[in-house]
Amino acid sequence: MSTTAERYRRACDYLAACMIYLRDNVLLREPLKAEHIKPRLLGHWGTCPGITYVYNGLNGLVTRTGRRTLLVTGPGHGAPAVHANLWLEGTHQLYDPSLSLDEAGMTELIKRFSWPGGFPSHLSPQVPGVIHEGGELGYALSTAVGAAFDDPELLVACLVGDGEAETGPTAASWHANKFVNPWSDGTVLPILHLNGYKISSPTIYGAMSDEELISFFLGAGWSPTIVDVQQTTDPDLSLAQALDQSMAETRPMLIVRSPKGWGLPGRDTHGTPLAGTFHAHQVPLDAEQLPLLESWLRSYRPEELFDQDGRPFEDLLGLLPKEDLRIGRVPQANGGALRRDLPMPPLAKFQCEVHEPGKSVQSANQVLASWLAELFGATEDRRDFRIFCPDEMESNKLGAVLDVTDREFSWPVRGYAEHLGPSGRVVEVLSEHLCQGFLQGYLLTGRHGLFPCYEAFAAIVDSMVNQYAKFLKMAAEVPWRAPVASLNYLLTSEGWRQEHNGYSHQGPGFINNILTKKASVSRVYLPPDVNTLLHTMRHCLAGTGRINVVVASKQEYPQWLDFDAAEAHCLAGAGVWQWAADDPRPEVVLASAGTVPTVETLAAVSLLREHAPDLRIRMANVVDLLALAPPDRHPHGLDIDAFTRCFGLEMPVVMAFHGYPSAVHEVLHGRRTPERFHVHGYQEEGTTTTPFDLLVSNNMSRYDLAADAVRRAWRTKGAPIADLLIARRDAVLQAARENGVDPPEITEWRWST
Repeated sequence: MSTTAERYRRACDYLAACMIYLRDNVLLREPLKAEHIKPRLLGHWGTCPGITYVYNGLNGLVTRTGRRTLLVTGPGHGAPAVHANLWLEGTHQLYDPSLSLDEAGMTELIKRFSWPGGFPSHLSPQVPGVIHEGGELGYALSTAVGAAFDDPELLVACLVGDGEAETGPTAASWHANKFVNPWSDGTVLPILHLNGYKISSPTIYGAMSDEELISFFLGAGWSPTIVDVQQTTDPDLSLAQALDQSMAETRPMLIVRSPKGWGLPGRDTHGTPLAGTFHAHQVPLDAEQLPLLESWLRSYRPEELFDQDGRPFEDLLGLLPKEDLRIGRVPQANGGALRRDLPMPPLAKFQCEVHEPGKSVQSANQVLASWLAELFGATEDRRDFRIFCPDEMESNKLGAVLDVTDREFSWPVRGYAEHLGPSGRVVEVLSEHLCQGFLQGYLLTGRHGLFPCYEAFAAIVDSMVNQYAKFLKMAAEVPWRAPVASLNYLLTSEGWRQEHNGYSHQGPGFINNILTKKASVSRVYLPPDVNTLLHTMRHCLAGTGRINVVVASKQEYPQWLDFDAAEAHCLAGAGVWQWAADDPRPEVVLASAGTVPTVETLAAVSLLREHAPDLRIRMANVVDLLALAPPDRHPHGLDIDAFTRCFGLEMPVVMAFHGYPSAVHEVLHGRRTPERFHVHGYQEEGTTTTPFDLLVSNNMSRYDLAADAVRRAWRTKGAPIADLLIARRDAVLQAARENGVDPPEITEWRWST
């Protein structure tokens, strides 16, 4: 076993090194020449031998246990090692016949790596078996845990490099085991790979002694076993024994020590140390050191590994698991093919009865929670829908969900707790990074989920969603990848009602980040009431391949649209609210997007009726922000006729927007005369104050909107009316500051037709 296993690793390491360096002469049938070398040397050699060492060990474990295994590779820039294993196990050939198990297929694989039009330098959706790219570090373990939820037969092995282990998200992930139920979830096997160095310096974990490592991870709840390849005469046997031992543990973990760049020469031609140092991290030898490079590649003795046709010898292939159990072919890695549509409960049962706009008052989130609770009931047997939330279910008025399922927590709790149990399908952890990673792993393996979050703190995962958007974009271009369920954010506790929590909680910038993503991926919805939120959420949960941001309020607000009108409005994306104001020849359009902006806009319409009754007004509402985009830039963009019906052609548009005004201007780019849109929104002004004061400080109050509208429509003629409105605003503000609360003129305002 040991000799063959060592030869298998030698074959993979040889292929991985060739991918970094060679474009031809891949079996070294002739002396190595400059023309055989790639013009650009790209790749990360240092981690590759360790990845292959682990991959080969997992192959043995799968063969012995017959257990389906998903590998999540944190050091994604070690992609050459993964490609080598996928080629040897025949998975690459299965998806692309040109990557055949012969010299032609080997040449194609080696040349294609980090080559224009080929495979990128890190893992990507083009690579079978991959649900995590590993380009940006920190998220491998949380993604692995997400993949394990509700799949008790699955083993998820997660390779974490010791550089990645230093990141904040990984530090939190060491406690993710406390949310995994050993009976209803799969097994997560973290494998901490310690090669001692990152790009140019030692790593924290690599510097720790074995005793320190064991104590640390025992304290985090794992059962760690250390394998040190330099302390054994048979590294493959030692790893096999450690893997078998780990499978007897409830929360297994391996710590693997191996030299960085294992297999490299000790020094380069300049005397710089290589093997076992950070100099092995990326491309250890440059093309000028051709004799040493050739000597290194020949040290793998490829003639002992591949026959005259370039096919791996049969004893190497004999180490592989059965074809349907090979790591690169695990079905969960193409989760879209496993995804089933959710059994959506009918919405009508939960609708808010709206007989007259603005008369009834409800919390949109509270109603949504009742519908989500029924969805949890409908998926109880399937267990393919979850909520991941940073300790905010009750705060965001989603507590009805906890009446039907617990918060999952498998660790003993000292003291009092409510709605906590080992089999719940809500995960609450005060780490947005973990919520994001859990949800990504869950979705990418074929399930569905929702991420409710305080609006201001969604930005904590900006970088993670950047990477996930790239993954979705690339996955959609891979013919064999089926689309996974959309990633759905419910941003609530929105900034306009975070006047009590203060400036730190007032930040709508997550929307701006989402707008930078590809039009095929990004969606932003701002439902203004209960019924629009219900229709929006059903749409988002039914979709695939998107990142949906839904901004909704947990507070009680007036309800505007009945059930059928809300559905039509959501389908359109934006529309005129004729019952509010719809002059056929408007002098100004008042528009809104978001719950609070809609209230302020309608209040502004009321003020203009009172103070400028002759002003011709149209009122429009936007529920799908991307409806404002030109249709040639975004598939949700309104056509010119629908856009004109809402906003006219020439008249000014005064718009109250939930977030930063720049977001609207960005979306409008490419529309005719976008400069006529005058957007009021969050201007980065805030503190702990009253809701009305927060609006005024950002020029977003009803008085500001009405004054702006009359000024722009009537110019000089409108100035006295605008001045009167601003004077009234200042008087109301003064009353709020004197009394500590907003006056009834604000809090008790109701729409009147």
